[in-house]
Amino acid sequence: MSARVVAVCISENKGERKKPIAVGTLLVEHGLEGDGHAGDWHRQVSLLAQESINTMRAKGLDVTTGDFAENLTTEGIDLPSLPIGTRLAVGEEAILEVTQIGKECHTRCAIYYQAGDCVMPREGIFARVIKGGTVTAGSPIRRLDP
Repeated sequence: MSARVVAVCISENKGERKKPIAVGTLLVEHGLEGDGHAGDWHRQVSLLAQESINTMRAKGLDVTTGDFAENLTTEGIDLPSLPIGTRLAVGEEAILEVTQIGKECHTRCAIYYQAGDCVMPREGIFARVIKGGTVTAGSPIRRLDP
């Protein structure tokens, strides 16, 4: 199976569940247009694998895409194993660069209390937008050679 985007999600504020949208626009050095997490910093776009969400479902949690505040839910790519600096082509135009693997949660976020756990600190990754473009569910993702 080739890697792909399962869902594109945004929210108004950081630290809350995100809602799927039909079409997202990745803006250079900003992130996903309309998302509260976007901005001039190294965690412009967050990615989490559908496989991680499925693991949480197997533990009995009623969770779906966007519930862990990820912008892009992916399938078919081992996100936590990607080295910092890895570039990913997303869709027809966009290029992301991995900037962080996981994150430290100093306090339990709203997602933790709503879902009972949060896989984002362990299995989510963050990236910055090197080249902008459109992204939708079904968009291909491929790792670019260094």
